Amino acid sequence: MSQVTRTTMIGELLQIDQNVAPVLLNIGMHCLGCPSSQMETIEEAAMVHGIDPDALVNEINAFLAKDLA
Repeated sequence: MSQVTRTTMIGELLQIDQNVAPVLLNIGMHCLGCPSSQMETIEEAAMVHGIDPDALVNEINAFLAKDLA
């Protein structure tokens, strides 16, 4: 099972499982197609959008656990 951390890049996350995109879109990360967002970490993206990075990592890892199972 893949797990991400605060330092995982958004581009890497989408390569792990592109189905995670709706999770990010639902919290306001509408810039997923932007080249610069691909080089942001989950922590940086969360902070820009006013989201707790640890909560976001936990939500993403829970999603990945279900989606990749």
